[in-house]
Amino acid sequence: MYKSIVKRYLDIFLALFAGVVLLPILMAISVMIKLDSKGPILFEQKRIGIRKSTFQLYKFRTMRTDTPKDMPTHLFQNPEAYVTGVGKILRKTSLDELPQLYNIIKGEMSIVGPRPALWNQDDLVAERDKYGANDVSPGLTGWAQVNGRDELAIPVKARLDGDYVRKISLGMDVKCILKTVEKVVKRSDIK
Repeated sequence: MYKSIVKRYLDIFLALFAGVVLLPILMAISVMIKLDSKGPILFEQKRIGIRKSTFQLYKFRTMRTDTPKDMPTHLFQNPEAYVTGVGKILRKTSLDELPQLYNIIKGEMSIVGPRPALWNQDDLVAERDKYGANDVSPGLTGWAQVNGRDELAIPVKARLDGDYVRKISLGMDVKCILKTVEKVVKRSDIK
């Protein structure tokens, strides 16, 4: 019952609550982005959702507008060359992810689940298929996210996503959320 009904209602409630509470911060970030560099406030990117559907993921823009759009940042030769001044702060604090609250309200994402793969990350999507991790809504945070993030090899990340899918429960989601808060506060595994 948790996975099929309660989780969705909790996602909506938490995303709406966070959106209202964080509204002044969201507005301040928007102004800072506009003052820091030319371009839109939000960055949109095609991502893989539940059952390998695609959707537009929203983030605060942290990089210059001439940055390659469909490549994971950790694969850039010199990612720092593309990151804006405000973007560095947003990435270090993970505040760039906050617009995904809208994706959660729309039903494209969950608070907790496997992080949504880029539309062209066929290797990650194929590996997640082995564990059923493509059959749940992707999350703002997830088990692989709090256990290494981009430092993990794809097979390890997919296995951790599969571990989450097998153990989905309120307790597992609370554990992921608490570990996420700890990682953000300590700024560990964040580039």
